[in-house]
Amino acid sequence: MSLSREEMARIVARDIPDGAYVNLGIGQPTMVADHLRPDSGVVLHTENGMLGMGGPATGDRIDPDLTNAGKQPVTELPGASYFHHADSFAMMRGGHLDVCIMGAFQVSSAGDLANWSTGAPGAIPAVGGAMDLAIGAKQVFVMMSLFAKNGEPKLVPECTFPLTGRGCVSRVYTDVATFALGPDGVRVVETFGITLDELITRVGMPLVSSPSV
Repeated sequence: MSLSREEMARIVARDIPDGAYVNLGIGQPTMVADHLRPDSGVVLHTENGMLGMGGPATGDRIDPDLTNAGKQPVTELPGASYFHHADSFAMMRGGHLDVCIMGAFQVSSAGDLANWSTGAPGAIPAVGGAMDLAIGAKQVFVMMSLFAKNGEPKLVPECTFPLTGRGCVSRVYTDVATFALGPDGVRVVETFGITLDELITRVGMPLVSSPSV
């Protein structure tokens, strides 16, 4: 059975190294905050100027001045700090983030990322800080459904949508499989509700299997 978004977020949270400085992109990646272990030491960063972000804020905990980059109300953890937008981007561009987690329209087998525009006529570009994060973070994890609504795979030999960054993605987390991207190609780390043979057939490109798959 394929994974729900919550289950995907739990797996991503599990794979974040303890003590890492992490940026969560808009959309699905924000769910990862709910699944980090309290003792993990992971520090969450937002490009609008905050370190030490907690999970989503609800009810009486909502402060309209305390939001993530997607303008969603969030909580703060003890020791949280705030700073200018420019300082936040300096952190992103200067290689100070260990992991960035983003969504994507497409990821290529070489780790190229396309997540800011489909290139369709009239499409609204939404690059935000994605390009800065893609090249600045030490590792880029992508969370996405593996197949688009038309059934086409989003993990592709080569991106056809406008690129956000080249060779930047190291891991892809999807509802049916987790992939590691590297010099040896696309390696299947885990599968969920699908066999390796079915996965290879549907994705339509060579995949390397981990011993446990």
